[in-house]
Amino acid sequence: MPEIVIPVLPLATDTAWLFPGQGAQHVGMGRDLYEQVPAARAVFDAADEALGFPLSTLCFEGPEDELTRTINTQPALVTHSIAALVGAIECGSVRQGAAYLAGHSLGEYAALIVAGAIPFANGLRLVRERGRLMQEACDAQPGTMAVVLGMPRDQVAALCEQHHASLCNENAPGNITIGGTREAVDATAEAARAAGATRVLPINVAGAFHTPLMQSAADGMRAVLEGTRFDNLHAAVVSNVSSQLLTEGAAIAQELTDQVTSPVLWLDGVRTMLGSGVTSFIEFGPGRVLTGQLKRTEQTATVRNVGTAAEARGEAAE
Repeated sequence: MPEIVIPVLPLATDTAWLFPGQGAQHVGMGRDLYEQVPAARAVFDAADEALGFPLSTLCFEGPEDELTRTINTQPALVTHSIAALVGAIECGSVRQGAAYLAGHSLGEYAALIVAGAIPFANGLRLVRERGRLMQEACDAQPGTMAVVLGMPRDQVAALCEQHHASLCNENAPGNITIGGTREAVDATAEAARAAGATRVLPINVAGAFHTPLMQSAADGMRAVLEGTRFDNLHAAVVSNVSSQLLTEGAAIAQELTDQVTSPVLWLDGVRTMLGSGVTSFIEFGPGRVLTGQLKRTEQTATVRNVGTAAEARGEAAE
């Protein structure tokens, strides 16, 4: 199978590339890229071959209930992100690389593929296994998640501890996701409302991701990752777990194992990039979740999204 080669461009030290996580998917994602941009088409074809089933058809045609299964969503999003990136490079709307890469949860795999830590096909197979293990964990340990708006992280963390829930991620100031058993999340949500949260909204997910309920998935991934080779990175990837910069392949297996049960410190990671001099952010993949959150964190940042063929050509660039 021909390997997908992601061109290594001269790195711009003021630029970061972002890759979305689960929840950004939708039926039809990537179809126009496949039809109009040869490099993107090659990525979808390579994904189909690597996984042994037509992932591209699932992305383009659904059905939605199959696309939203964790085992399918995860490789679909990584594939679309990589297709959007190589499509933009082929079309010439992206001419410089990014010195910093960051992916939200699942998106960290896309960032590591782009950084050269692991080939695309191998990374995609890891993501498929991650999705399978996480779905098994959801079935064995049912849970749910909710987003708490308008409350600082320390206060939400204290309420989680009091009611046996977990803090799952902090996406932007005052935007925090919690998870755990339904009883724990409901109790924490009620306490947050009483303590002055602006809103608390349930999230329609298969389980409590990035909580101890995912421990069986983390154990399964540890066994897989310990036998996987990761090369040193040619651009820094911002850790979901620590918000620090990853550059050495030797650190990746532990990072991706810890990531399954640890909160995604996305806001801290954004601040790491801003503190390193990043002023321009490009999100590759469906939707505009990460750039939207970023503008709420730093209004002066320049953002752009690439998820369609028009955006890859630069016709809809912001």
